[in-house]
Amino acid sequence: MTYRLLLNGKKAAQDDIREAIYQLRGEGYPLEVRVTWEGGDIERLVQEAAAQGVSRLIAGGGDGTINEVVDALLKNNITAMEVAVLPLGTANDFATACSIPTNSAYDALLLAVSGTSKPIDAARANDRHFVNIATAGFGAQVTANTPIALKNFLGGGAYTLAGLVQAINFQPFKGTVKFDGQTVTSNVVVGAICNGRMAGGGQALSPTSFINDGYLDVVSLEEFTPSDITAVIEELMQDDGYSGTFVKRNQVKTIEWISDGIMPVNLDGEPIEATNIEFCVLPNTIQLVLPEHCPMLVSH
Repeated sequence: MTYRLLLNGKKAAQDDIREAIYQLRGEGYPLEVRVTWEGGDIERLVQEAAAQGVSRLIAGGGDGTINEVVDALLKNNITAMEVAVLPLGTANDFATACSIPTNSAYDALLLAVSGTSKPIDAARANDRHFVNIATAGFGAQVTANTPIALKNFLGGGAYTLAGLVQAINFQPFKGTVKFDGQTVTSNVVVGAICNGRMAGGGQALSPTSFINDGYLDVVSLEEFTPSDITAVIEELMQDDGYSGTFVKRNQVKTIEWISDGIMPVNLDGEPIEATNIEFCVLPNTIQLVLPEHCPMLVSH
């Protein structure tokens, strides 16, 4: 088997990465390295690896790098090559949720070269592919100054009053949602289309999502007024499967957003701006190297 690490150029000088690569080579793993320099490098390097018969690619970078690799593979119809992850981002949300080591370059690379791959789902937003989470509306505009309760609205905790009041001040995105044969008018404050579970630096947006169940988990917060705060809090505190008046949760294979204005969408740092966005799940399209007891896999 041939292994090739596609390494984010900003991380290429890190001593721990270099030492881990040399150690694994010394242990008999023929680990090759290619370093990115500018936009478009990932796709070019993925195509090059496929042409040269590389068995397993290792995405060395953050969540955005993983999505770039997945997008390049699927856009170019490369299905035989396995993918592994060396998490080097700030958040590493996807790797963390999958229990891929994030604190040791050697441990992550050892899993990458010695682990077994499993078929997982990918997702597509128009012509872009991803494996973790797409945030939409206000969720695509969250900044470091946003109250943590607002970032965490889909996790285990409820909004603080301040977070709810701040959300009210944001203009909702008005449009039409089509899924499962339904057409629904929606005024979305914030939403997420989830294949994975975490986004925004460890926030569990969809704690019960799996990457091999053939579904996307869609969660959203609809427009509300100050008088609705008590009801919104009650809905946020319900179980993950609960869908109410303001907090909506659905499992879908395909969902489409249609609006007159642009709905901002963020794919792990990569923006999409469109008035019509179709999201769909692509079952079992990526062969991903995962720990033996990965919590993101559901038994079939």
